[in-house]
Formats: sequence, structure tokens, C-alpha cells
Amino acid sequence: MTEADAESDGRDGNGQESTLQRRSLGRIESARSRHMWTRSAVHATGGVVVAGQWDGTVTAFESDSLEARWSVEHPDHAVGIVTLEGGDGGGGSDGDRADTVVVAGRGERGTIAVYDLETGECRWRYETAADVGEPVRGSVFAKPYVVALETDGDRLYAATRRYERDGETRQWNSTVLAFDSEGTVRWRYGTDASPIALELDESGERLAVGYNRCTGEHDNGLVVLETCATTESSRNGGGETAGVGGDLAWTWDPGTEGDRRVGDVSFDDGRLAVASHGDKRGYLLESGGAERWRVDLATETEIDGERLYAYPNHAYANDGRVAFLTGNTYAAESRETAGRHPNEHRIAVFGEDGRPLWDDSVCGFVHALATDGSRIAVPCAQNFRDRDPDTHAVRRFDLESGPLEHERLEGISTAAAVEGGTVAAIEEPVTYHDDGRTRGEYALAVGSVAPRE
Repeated sequence: MTEADAESDGRDGNGQESTLQRRSLGRIESARSRHMWTRSAVHATGGVVVAGQWDGTVTAFESDSLEARWSVEHPDHAVGIVTLEGGDGGGGSDGDRADTVVVAGRGERGTIAVYDLETGECRWRYETAADVGEPVRGSVFAKPYVVALETDGDRLYAATRRYERDGETRQWNSTVLAFDSEGTVRWRYGTDASPIALELDESGERLAVGYNRCTGEHDNGLVVLETCATTESSRNGGGETAGVGGDLAWTWDPGTEGDRRVGDVSFDDGRLAVASHGDKRGYLLESGGAERWRVDLATETEIDGERLYAYPNHAYANDGRVAFLTGNTYAAESRETAGRHPNEHRIAVFGEDGRPLWDDSVCGFVHALATDGSRIAVPCAQNFRDRDPDTHAVRRFDLESGPLEHERLEGISTAAAVEGGTVAAIEEPVTYHDDGRTRGEYALAVGSVAPRE
């Protein structure tokens, strides 16, 4: 990491003085016109912002000054971060428990590591290659990837996968893992599908797993697992310890042809919002999988002789409202198209009864959402057809009232976090193919927002 003083970013997307401070994260290969895979992560908690970098560097910064509290080298690319409460704080004989941050890796070992939030000391680590297998090729796409993390305070859940391709044959090996705060694996749930999202319900008793690709025997885009055992059972063909959780509660699938299934899941008051890749719709499901409502988001639409669609990639439900976000336009016949689906790159919010409340453009591809209660921070990367640098921004929304202010960035925003009065984002440089100019830098940007009520 390159040391640099924090400095103002100038003006935001509304022409006002920006509140963002910046900290250089060193160098990274510039993104191009098309969006890339996840290369960075950021997490805000308790006055600290933790940034994960593609080279494996993980650094905790004080959110007010951006001074580095500690920095460590994670064994793999650092692509996800959450907070895990509790664990052996190591502070003495009185049993003190310290908060930690969990870092998800993509690389040779698919490493999950837990670091002390105060000191950066590694408390424990786990290599998911033991569950999904070693990479058989050198490509990043063939390496174990911890694609999602979820915690309920003192228990950690992780979804990891590894991809293989032999000619026209594609195969995923994946596992959902449950850890206690000390790093002991409590249970596993393995499939031959590709997980994309995890979400705990409010009670912490059920874990939803969304699968975006189902090419093998596993044929459900959504499974909901009991986090604690309900029956004495042997899962995944035997060999697991009964009575510790991971039993199947219920499943759901859009029932569409092909291997595309689910893009994201989000619980709210026992119900589950689902972004469906299969039919490009948004769903709200009752417990057990009964459909409460569904809405068309970016379903196939004929425009100028082409059937165009966009995938709903993200869902977030809170307090009776549900937000869905869509991605890039594709053509049904060839995928490549110069056309635009009218609902590409859009956030749409619906009420408890499925009626639309408001919608707005997010202007570009979104890797992941950051949420805190009713607030949503959206890191907006490039639109590979427009390639308009004026749209690079972190956009903020309120589920009830709609769009809030946004902060413009020179480069593309690929990750964001919002917590209390802090909003943080990762900026990556981008070079568009038609002008060759590199915009932005690899940097952490942090600002203040009004705390949610």
C-alpha cells in the first residue's frame, strides 16, 4: 500500500463541495470498457473502515482521519469483508472477547481469515480449497472463490465455489460452511451449483442461499437451511455430524429453462425477496416458498427486432419495502447488442403489497450494494456502451423517500459500505477503449452522511 495523506476529492456530482477524503491504495491494473470481476472490498464498523485489495493487502483505517490502524497480507485476493463479534480476544485470563473482521479470499486456497479489529492479529484461518478442490488451471476463474459471507454476530457463514470447464462441459463445486467464533466448522452443505448470495433471517435460525447457475444435479435456485438442527440427519451422502444444523428447510426455483436461476436474496420479517435471473423478475416469498407477489423487472422485450433483457442482480428488503437493481442489457439471440432494455441499470422499489413506490437510474453496472436500515449506497461502475465518465459515482438512496445526494468519482466505484454516519467506497481506475485515457486511481474514499434515525 502506498502511504498518502488524506485529501478532499473536490466536488461531488451535485456541484457541491465533496465531503470525501481519499487514501491511495497503490496500483492496480486499470479496468476497461467492460466491467471486471470483483477485485476489492470495503467494510465500515465502529469508527473503522477496512479495505481489501486485489493484491491481498487488508488495511484498517480510522474513518475520521484515514490513518492506518494496521495492515496485513491476506493469502489470496481480498474480495469480501464482514464483522464477527466475539471470539478469543487474547487480552488476558478474564475471558475478554474481541470483535474481529472476516476477510474472504479468491485464489489458490480460497482462504477465510479472521483478524482482530484492534490489532490486525490473525485469530484463525480456513482454506476452502479443502472443500471445493484445488484449481486445475491458472485462470482466476478456476480458483476457489469465497463469494459470500454472512454473520449473526458470533457465528459465521460462508459460501465458496470453484469452477471447471472442459470443452462444453461446465462444472461447479460449492460448499456453504457454518463456523463458530473460534473457527470450528459446525456444518457443511455441498452442491454442484454456483452460489451467489447468502442471507440470514432476523432470528438467525434460517440461512437463504441463492444459486445463480445450476448445471448439475442440484436444480433449485434457492435453498433455505436451518442454522441449527431440526432432525437427526445425514446430509450430502453422509459423513456430517448430526444435530448441529445445515438441514434443508425449503427450496424454491423460478422454473425456467437453462441454468440461470437466482441473483440475490434478502429477508424481511420472515419473508424473502428474490431477484430471479431465470425470468428477470423480482419475487417476495412467504416462509416455505409460497409466492406473495412478483414483478417484471427487465423481462425479455422486443425492441427493433431484438429480444432484449437485463439481469436483476441485487435485492434488498427492509421494513416492508423491497428494492431490486438490474444490470447490463443483453440480446436473447446473441447476447451482444447495441440496443438498450428500458429497465437496464435501474433501481426499483416496491411496497409490501408489490405496488411500485419509486425507481431511478443507477447509470452503470453495480457489483454489490451497501445497506444500513433504510439506506442504500450503490457503487456505480462503468456502462460499457455509454462509457460516460460523468456517471461514475457512489449513489445513495432511501427506501422510503428515494434518491439522495451522490458523490462523483473520476474512476469507477466497485465497492461501498455505509454504517452510522460513515459512507466508504473503493475507486478503481478505468481506461475506455475509444479514447485510451485513464481516469481515476486505486483509492479508498470516505465521507460523512447523516446517521439514520
